[in-house]
Amino acid sequence: MPSTYTPIATTTLGSAGTVTFSSIPATYTDLIVIVNGKATGNGQLSMRINGGTSLYSTTSLTANGSSAGSTRETAATYLQFGYYGYFDASNQAMAIAHIMNYANTTTFKTILATERNSATGVDASVGLWRSTSAINSVEVYASGANLAAGTVVSLYGVKSA
Repeated sequence: MPSTYTPIATTTLGSAGTVTFSSIPATYTDLIVIVNGKATGNGQLSMRINGGTSLYSTTSLTANGSSAGSTRETAATYLQFGYYGYFDASNQAMAIAHIMNYANTTTFKTILATERNSATGVDASVGLWRSTSAINSVEVYASGANLAAGTVVSLYGVKSA
């Protein structure tokens, strides 16, 4: 990890489910969420901020080795990390989300994410949470499934350089 990354929390799931990091301190410039593991079925890695179920939009570039495309979600109830790089029960997958300027209370929050599963594909996404509230809670889950036991979810704060 770069020296500007400070570990805030890491969770290894003991049983299938979701992960919520709460009471996130407002002392960093950005947040980094890293997920490494599987799901109980085919599930798109997704995120909710501050428990909210609205005000999200995501645009993703997707590829699976034989085709490429793009997807767009607007007025969604969650932020989706991608499309082809989904988490499934058979293959290890990884995702990284960079939440920029998370503590600022005058701007919407931009999230850059990548998701990859060597068997199904890769994605690069840009998301927007259309709220000026500071982020103090992040929920990570697999929509359409649960994150599997053994999946590791980590949260880092980025110090200003």
